[in-house]
Amino acid sequence: MNTPQHTLFALLAAATLIAGCGGGSDSAGSDPADTGGGDATQPSTGTKVRLEKLGDFEQPVYLTQPPGGDDLYVVEQEGTIRIVRDRQVLDTPALDIQDEVTAGGEQGLLSVAFPPDFQASQVAYAYYTGNDQDQYVVEFTVAGDGSFDRDSERQILHMDDFASNHNGGLLLFGPDGQLYIGTGDGGIADDPERNGQDRNSLLGKILRMDPGQGSRPEICNYGLRNPWRFSFDRATGALLIGDVGQNTQEEIDFVPAERICGNNFGWSAFEGTHRLNEDQTAPNAVAPILTYGRDEGCSVTGGYVVRDRSLPALFGRYVYGDYCAGQVRSFEPATPRARDDRSLGLDVPGLSSFGEDNQGHIYATSLEGPVYRLAQ
Repeated sequence: MNTPQHTLFALLAAATLIAGCGGGSDSAGSDPADTGGGDATQPSTGTKVRLEKLGDFEQPVYLTQPPGGDDLYVVEQEGTIRIVRDRQVLDTPALDIQDEVTAGGEQGLLSVAFPPDFQASQVAYAYYTGNDQDQYVVEFTVAGDGSFDRDSERQILHMDDFASNHNGGLLLFGPDGQLYIGTGDGGIADDPERNGQDRNSLLGKILRMDPGQGSRPEICNYGLRNPWRFSFDRATGALLIGDVGQNTQEEIDFVPAERICGNNFGWSAFEGTHRLNEDQTAPNAVAPILTYGRDEGCSVTGGYVVRDRSLPALFGRYVYGDYCAGQVRSFEPATPRARDDRSLGLDVPGLSSFGEDNQGHIYATSLEGPVYRLAQ
């Protein structure tokens, strides 16, 4: 799109964008961000995919479902979580912590995650920006009606030294049952504190922890700018990361299940495949399998490898998009480069996130309000 930086930033701020859009501004708030699977080699068909509307929400940024449960949970950026039950959005939110959350731009209530033992533990975890601008991961007890008990809130992780951008924000339980946490590099252009390559910092990382233990998380992967959305392939366990770029490249990273942790993805020595900070080194940096430039978008929205057998046209393909472009795309994950990247012919304006339920159905959320399921 080749949009001038100042014009792009004004556009994004007006849209209360959170998806981690780059641009490298130093201004606050300028850039927004397993169960059985089956045969991973099943061929796809050419059947057309469509968007099936689930409902309308207030700035939805994520969707998920508790293991063993039927309800869907939609996270709204301002600080609420909504329940979708039997295709109906319940009037009363499952959680309302708007008084605890600083929202807007890239900040807010950014995700929720339910542990694999949810049916026994009845707890959930949320990631949000507090009134002090710091980042919090907290635990809540979930009642029998699906609502969260606010009085049960327990802090699991507190991270400071964030600007109002590059906040990360995704919580996701991995194939090993551990909680994975995506964190941005702390914000501002060019990673001035060099957090991406600093393994003593929790910023610019994917962290891993057992939230029940309450100990400091370990650094699983580093060298990330803003891993707004990442996912595990439910059939193979592979990790795919949509890492939001700064000025030149958006990137998607891929590592197989046996290498989920211990990877350096290069930021801020590199932005995608481009050399950035010459004073930085990135030993054994893992190159992205896909990059694209600012003529195609501004902020990658990472998605999922599709294992939904009702979507044969997409089975085994990775679905993703871009906040500014709004176009849903897919490719075949492969190394060293992704194969057959193409548009699905579907547009979701303000594409903030993708979600996956227990059956592997894929959803797309729009900051403008709608949440859709991909269907055929």
